Amino acid sequence: MEIDMTVDGKDAMGFGKSAQLTRKTREEEPMLLAEIGPSSTMEEILRAYPSAKVGLFQRYHIGGCASCGYQPTDTLAEVCRTHNIVDSLDAVIACIRQSQEVEAQLHIRPAEVAALQRAEQVRLLDVRSPQEWEAAHIQGAQLLTVALTFEALDSWPKDTLIVLYSNHGRRSLDRASYLRAYGLTNVKSMDGGLTAWLAEVVPVVSRAQLCSEGNSPTQRGRDKTGGAR
Repeated sequence: MEIDMTVDGKDAMGFGKSAQLTRKTREEEPMLLAEIGPSSTMEEILRAYPSAKVGLFQRYHIGGCASCGYQPTDTLAEVCRTHNIVDSLDAVIACIRQSQEVEAQLHIRPAEVAALQRAEQVRLLDVRSPQEWEAAHIQGAQLLTVALTFEALDSWPKDTLIVLYSNHGRRSLDRASYLRAYGLTNVKSMDGGLTAWLAEVVPVVSRAQLCSEGNSPTQRGRDKTGGAR
């Protein structure tokens, strides 16, 4: 289930819907780490380091909801002061620089998920809405409801291997970061979401199942009299 993390018109990372990051123009160059300072805005930082959204949330629990969010125009100094970050500016910048590595740990490919699912070594959770779930979902997955979220946080072993998926992998990446920040240490987001699963896994699995069951498309295309349907 897609838990609604929008509050008062703000998205899961605290940005107002009307305050989206502007597109980088051709003339703009990515900000170098040495250029980040107290007056750097979050827009500038996230433009240069998109993964900083994940890194800062996991390290400092900022940007996960309206109460702990920030605006693109907020400076790094303002964010640190507003959210009572006691680490030095250098430590916060180091967190930003390392955020790409932090985010990389959240990713997993559909083929890897399929292998883990066959071995029954993973909890596969769908973070989409109930309507999307009803339309199509991966066999063996569970819909991530609010109740299941609290169950996972409160009672599942912290190292449980959990893989989340959405339609394209964006919502699941945000949710994986959220669950990791709150203590589940082995949460991942499936790259490309359900779209990638359908493209990369379903055709292969279907053919393998047909062959293993001796039920090829040709055989299924014949009726009881032996004729092709």
